[in-house]
Amino acid sequence: MKVLVTGAAGFIGFHTSCYLLNRGDTVVGIDNLNDYYDVTLKEARLAEIQKLPNAGNFTFLKLDLADRSGIETLFSEHRFDGVVNLAAQAGVRYGSINPHAYIDSNIVGFINILEGCRHNDVKHLVYASSSSVYGANETLPFSVHDNIDHPLSLYAASKKSNELMAHSYSNLFGLPTTGLRFFTVYGPWGRPDMALFLFTDAIRTGKSIDVFNYGKHKRDFTYIDDIVEGVIRTLDHTAESNDAWSGKTPDPGTSMAPWRVYNIGNSSPVELMDYIGTLEKHLGKTVEKNLKPLQPGDVPDTYADVQALIDDVGFKPNTTIETGIKNFVDWYVSYYNLPIS
Repeated sequence: MKVLVTGAAGFIGFHTSCYLLNRGDTVVGIDNLNDYYDVTLKEARLAEIQKLPNAGNFTFLKLDLADRSGIETLFSEHRFDGVVNLAAQAGVRYGSINPHAYIDSNIVGFINILEGCRHNDVKHLVYASSSSVYGANETLPFSVHDNIDHPLSLYAASKKSNELMAHSYSNLFGLPTTGLRFFTVYGPWGRPDMALFLFTDAIRTGKSIDVFNYGKHKRDFTYIDDIVEGVIRTLDHTAESNDAWSGKTPDPGTSMAPWRVYNIGNSSPVELMDYIGTLEKHLGKTVEKNLKPLQPGDVPDTYADVQALIDDVGFKPNTTIETGIKNFVDWYVSYYNLPIS
């Protein structure tokens, strides 16, 4: 299978590209290599891909999703079987600082991907959504059958928009699309702007950390290998219409069109202080914690109901934070070649 992976130099895109190459697929990866975080880490991920036995099946192009003509040329030249859209302007809080970045990447960029799929006979589009779409919902666990009409951040609103845009293309043009609502992803080669990375940097250098909501919120931390397994399994399971769907009792999680959304989360929420404690254990050091209130745009708790994922593709994430954090620390120490103590 020939697969386009957008955001190939990013955290999830890198791991997804490696998985596809290792199983024998041909991968074209694109990324704009922006400076939202350290570009050298993105370049290091791409260099790591070149070490794989099947690296000859990987082509990388520096390309921005918002480049309409560039994306049109990409699709017409390569004729992809499947597309995995993981490129996006990430981060909840950044939307308050640079809202236009979200529109350029997550809205303009996504319509360019949809158009590319529509006009070039792509068999299945899988794209990153987010657990942030649940917004003001307080009923736990979050289910794909829940209403998601009250986003708390521009990032969440842009991801809900992606799901709606995809649905319109599934309905109008019969394009099978699957949206994946990722729950707090962590692991080796992760993003430096995310909590685990920031906490590790602080603990290693003896600095204090800011802990929001006084450390009382819970997150459904989900290990990167589980996220990628979910991506691949859904890619291989082309979205289909739900014959039982009714406009009189519309189910938000399925459709009369070939459209699906799935939660990919560990279904085992962990209190932030326990997460930090596990990290402290593996680093062999404790850290001073500055307890602060919940930040605007954040939700107190996340918890994924993954029954739809289990039912349709037979997979449930299950990596513990004990295993996942240890793997991250081992990678961090090796990558930066820095002693912890």
